[in-house]
Amino acid sequence: MDIVILIGRILFAAIFIGGALGHFTNTAAMSQYCESSGLRPGRVYVIGSGIWMLVAIILIVLGAWTDLGALMLVAFLIPSAAFMHAFWRHTDVEMRMNEQIQFSKDISLAGAALFLFGFVVSTGDSLGLTLTGPLFS
Repeated sequence: MDIVILIGRILFAAIFIGGALGHFTNTAAMSQYCESSGLRPGRVYVIGSGIWMLVAIILIVLGAWTDLGALMLVAFLIPSAAFMHAFWRHTDVEMRMNEQIQFSKDISLAGAALFLFGFVVSTGDSLGLTLTGPLFS
């Protein structure tokens, strides 16, 4: 079962790898979008959140304080949903729908990260194929 859990950690992290890399390869456009949502300076938020996501997914994939990595993702996803994808602020129907999809995705991924956190803490040191046990217990 340890290999299944490892594969699950890798698959869960996959969406964040692409997202984090996008923060570094598309910084200018993402910074403008960030600033249009009221967060300034956008470049600082974009680069900072890209680094934050990379650290979190590295922890999760390697199994080095996986619980901390999961909490880091929650700490990124909830504000991202609320500030970057505030669909209720848009009057354009298409923009509102797109933002609602992104909001729902972020909230769902935050729920999955919370589940991962609880699973890792509950399993403790008996979780296999990890570099460390959980930080929290």
